[in-house]
Amino acid sequence: MPTTVTMPRLSDTMEAGTVIKWHVKEGDTVASGDVLADVETDKATMEMQTYDDGVVAKLLIGAGDRVAIGTPIAVIAVEGEDASSSGGKAATAAAPAASAAPAAAVRAAATEAPVTVTGTVVMPSAHADTGARARISPVARRMAEELGVDINSLRGTGPGGRVIKRDIEAAASRKGGAASAPTMPVVAAPAPVAAPSMPVVAGPGSREVAVSGMRQTIARRLVESKSTIPHYQVSMRFNMDPLLELRKMLNAQLEPQGVKLSVNDFIVRSCALAMAQHPFFNASWAGDRIVIHGEVNVGVAVSLPAERGGGLVVAVIRNADQKGLRQISLDTRALAEKARTRGLGPEDMTGATFTISNLGMYGVDNFTAIINPPNSAIMACGAAVERPVVRNSQLCVGTEMDATLSLDHRVIDGAMAAEYLTTVRHNLENPATLLV
Repeated sequence: MPTTVTMPRLSDTMEAGTVIKWHVKEGDTVASGDVLADVETDKATMEMQTYDDGVVAKLLIGAGDRVAIGTPIAVIAVEGEDASSSGGKAATAAAPAASAAPAAAVRAAATEAPVTVTGTVVMPSAHADTGARARISPVARRMAEELGVDINSLRGTGPGGRVIKRDIEAAASRKGGAASAPTMPVVAAPAPVAAPSMPVVAGPGSREVAVSGMRQTIARRLVESKSTIPHYQVSMRFNMDPLLELRKMLNAQLEPQGVKLSVNDFIVRSCALAMAQHPFFNASWAGDRIVIHGEVNVGVAVSLPAERGGGLVVAVIRNADQKGLRQISLDTRALAEKARTRGLGPEDMTGATFTISNLGMYGVDNFTAIINPPNSAIMACGAAVERPVVRNSQLCVGTEMDATLSLDHRVIDGAMAAEYLTTVRHNLENPATLLV
């Protein structure tokens, strides 16, 4: 019988999704792995694929419609089948109402939506019940083997029901085991007090732009961060001449291999090595305790083009302290390209323990950034700028970069921040140390 495609859960916090663009139309033939649509979640715009072969019999919602997870959005049929037998007609009538529902109704529908549905890219029921082979990431499979967790008994929370690392950690905790690395804590923070809104008077030539779901999430998280985390800033200036000279030499040698190291690659490695040396920069506040994480995962802020909803996402370089400059460069470029074209998956955006925001490429000299919870620190990097400097008691022209840490004072005090920045400065001003 025809297969009903439902709105999938593409992130762990997603309650509803918006179809930004359909890549198919009614009557198109599709095969497993084909992209059906671009879907905007609360975190990013991502590609939604199909795992079924057939013909697109019906598109139940239009581009721009926002519906709760589990809501039917399309019907795929084998050629010659009657699409109405899948419940498509009823779903067609219900779709406009779902897309027009207020936010509270959408959230309620998302909560009540059944976990097990028939369709593509959905959250499947436990594999032990269906007999299907578990879809699992390589990292999660290796962890399951180490901890003795039966993956066929798990319901994955990753994209398309994939079993991922956090599912294994949760299962190991339930059976009394210990995960290989502490999970990111989820700490309930008091709801920020909303400031009274000022009336907006639209003048001549004014226009309104709809706020995307991702932009709403960014706004909510930033207000929560500034309202609940005691921010303070510490800045330091770095001599970038030795690094730029080494980078120029390395890029000349690596050019035949198609590798080009950026200044940001050096910054990521320098910060990661310093995090391993100063563990409270790899920690999170958890109310009555501080959790120091077992992995050094550096988040890199990536700006998205307008066609993918705009805004920023944080792509995660995992185990950055254990990776060389070449691998950090390859990982960063691959994640940035994926973010700007296909969209990052939840596994690409979760687990960061420290974040770097670099506006130097835009010519910004210095700025401050807002902490990305549950991180305890974020470093804002400006441009490497030529300016008059005094070196060896002589006035000369040197290239310097300003960096500003925004810090959670509950976890990191000023002396700790100064020590961390001193380590980062030593790494950047003696860049040969980053090669070993």
